[in-house]
Amino acid sequence: MDYAPLIEKRRARMEELERMIADPALFEDRTRAGELMREHRRTQELMQDWAALCDARRQLADNEELSAAEDEEMAELARAEIEELQPRIAALEEKVQYSLLPRDETEDRDALVEIRAGTGGDEAALFAADLLGMYQRFSESRGWRFEILDASPNDIGGFREVTARISGEEVFRYLKYESGVHRVQRVPATETQGRIHTSTATVAVLPEAEEVDVQIRPEDLRIETCRSGGAGGQHVNRTESAVQIFHLPSGIMVRCENERSQLKNKETGMRILRARLFEMKQREAQQSYSAQRRALIGSGGREEKIRTYNFPQNRLTDHRINFTAYNLDIVVATGALQDLIAHMQHEEMQERMSELG
Repeated sequence: MDYAPLIEKRRARMEELERMIADPALFEDRTRAGELMREHRRTQELMQDWAALCDARRQLADNEELSAAEDEEMAELARAEIEELQPRIAALEEKVQYSLLPRDETEDRDALVEIRAGTGGDEAALFAADLLGMYQRFSESRGWRFEILDASPNDIGGFREVTARISGEEVFRYLKYESGVHRVQRVPATETQGRIHTSTATVAVLPEAEEVDVQIRPEDLRIETCRSGGAGGQHVNRTESAVQIFHLPSGIMVRCENERSQLKNKETGMRILRARLFEMKQREAQQSYSAQRRALIGSGGREEKIRTYNFPQNRLTDHRINFTAYNLDIVVATGALQDLIAHMQHEEMQERMSELG
């Protein structure tokens, strides 16, 4: 495919962005400035990848010519260079292709990750804690900030429910594939006869919403305060710091009690409520996606079984793309999700290119 015409359009956009960024007045609107700075960074990376791709293609052409030379030693060196250049060119082409595709408006956003224990009792709650730790370690490996907004722990170190906020560069782009039902097969610590149990946890990854994304009218809310029910010392037991927010039109209820301050719990609850309402809006928009792409990135995913974690076989299987790896222990212990996510991105990119012809 000839990318040159598209590249020239991006080059012109790059010059336009540089003129806009040079205007000090731009930074009076920090939101707009942030959006343009991110677009400038992405476009700059695209130009660097395109330059590297063109250079690699030139080197390939030169070495293909040398590989036919009469000097066998020179020809052998050229063939070795060709073997190195071909996979590099393929990787650069894929990066350029992805960068040229129209972007989802949510890809640059921070994300809320909600994890709920499913079937399996205490073992499901422990698995929810394992998933939370896996995402935390993956976030740390990418330099993202990870903070728990609200949690309902049980007595043995698991979570009935937990919500975390992850902020950084392109968080939702990488984590959007995680929404769905995660199934674990292993021998629980409480199992005395060595039997393998199957449990589940549900993950929902929501792009963080801004106030302009969803309109929440005060009259549509019922806000109640109550005493916090979890651990936290005498303060939470004596004061009504927990907050419950009911969004009457949608029926969504959010409860927050992690913070000592009622005001902070209300702010956190409103952040979660906005994200859930924005998710509903996005799910409606996703109906226009092809069936294959919906299968990849889900539909909010709370009911879709997407992945199996089989500990006896050390096997991780993603059912959407038939991806299987036998390094489950490393993935869970270190958050090494990069390979799986790269496969998911590749499949989505191919589908989007097919849709766009």
